[in-house]
Amino acid sequence: MLRKKILTVGAILMASVVATPAFAQMVCGNHADIEKRLETGYQEVRTGVRLAGNGGLIELYTSEKGTFTIVLTRPNGMSCLMAVGENWEAVKEPTPVKGEML
Repeated sequence: MLRKKILTVGAILMASVVATPAFAQMVCGNHADIEKRLETGYQEVRTGVRLAGNGGLIELYTSEKGTFTIVLTRPNGMSCLMAVGENWEAVKEPTPVKGEML
């Protein structure tokens, strides 16, 4: 088991060293298409939304399996995947009282 993990990590490191610029490009497209793919392919639904400083819309999609995707929709309407991953865990933090230090 340990050997398999070491080989996997080694393969990932090698792939990152020889990655071409095409691999580094963001996945972007029509918002409706991206949302549909997240829902049908990964069972992810929107669980959070905020406005970015540049006027873009940041959305968090999560699934009950623990996968997550962060999508940025720019003011021009183009949506791009900013981050994807696994083992998402929602944390309920108490809301601080105004003026209280965290």
